[in-house]
Amino acid sequence: MRRLGKRPKRRFCPLPGRARRPTKRSDPHYGAWGVLSQGGFGRRMTVAPRIAIYFHVHLVSDSTGETLNAMTKAVCARFDDVLPIEHTYPLVRSPRQLERVLREIEAAPGMVIHTIVDRALRTLLEERCREIGAPCVAALDPVTAALGRYLGAQLSTRVGAQHALDTEYFNRIEALNYAIGHDDGHGVQDLAQADVVLVGVSRTSKTPTCIYLAHRGVRAANIPLVPGAPPPDRLLELKGPLIVGLVLSPDRLIAIRRNRLLSMNEGRQSAYVEADAVREEIVRARRLFDRCGWPVIDVTRRSVEETAAAVVNLLNARQTAPRAPTPRVAAPL
Repeated sequence: MRRLGKRPKRRFCPLPGRARRPTKRSDPHYGAWGVLSQGGFGRRMTVAPRIAIYFHVHLVSDSTGETLNAMTKAVCARFDDVLPIEHTYPLVRSPRQLERVLREIEAAPGMVIHTIVDRALRTLLEERCREIGAPCVAALDPVTAALGRYLGAQLSTRVGAQHALDTEYFNRIEALNYAIGHDDGHGVQDLAQADVVLVGVSRTSKTPTCIYLAHRGVRAANIPLVPGAPPPDRLLELKGPLIVGLVLSPDRLIAIRRNRLLSMNEGRQSAYVEADAVREEIVRARRLFDRCGWPVIDVTRRSVEETAAAVVNLLNARQTAPRAPTPRVAAPL
């Protein structure tokens, strides 16, 4: 007779196709071992999370370091369960600054990636890394060497050449000012000056997408669709700018809105997060986009960067083939 309340027995459950529990970290199944619980009407297996690999990576730049940060994130994203501990050293332009960097590399050994242009500093960094035993990689050398061979041109030794205060730079600043001044339906009278106008219900990433586009020199405004209120007449009369509709799945939109309310310490239920009301908002938005013939981007599984890239693709398609039909819907990734 079984005693009531007795704790069920537990035993280790081997992974499929394996008859033993892995005991070494080198084993690919280490850290993914499950525990099988017996008892009741079924069995439940809880899988422990895999152990991530942490490592130090030192990013040494004589400019802002943005190139190195973006490159490191892109490369590390190609590996599963890899989490770099980044040490960023921007504006390293003197031996004294480099010595401080080398002391920190010695204190936390790891991989060193740099974009140093000055030959003397490069040599000092690479020699000291060799002595320390830290791998040292010049991030841009393979690309610049290949491009130099292709063009037959000499490399420039100017530091931070990509951050020149030229026309393109000031156009980006102007686009950023425009995005800020035409956020959330403001400045409707100047919408004709925009390159892109994003339209969508609340919390469909309109504002961050506009800011990201501005950093790429695109003038972007955004108009929210408010339940019970018609869109501005000025929006429906626009002829020049590209108008793009942003949509999101109802479940994802509800989750985002609830998190927004929690961050504002607002716990009351309202139509803002009510399932039927949210679905109705999205349906009405899609009908508006279809009636006006605006292209649509589903941002359910897109980051802000991916949404902005989709908008840029629509802009490029419009400029290169103005008479071709505009793509109607950008499907979720």
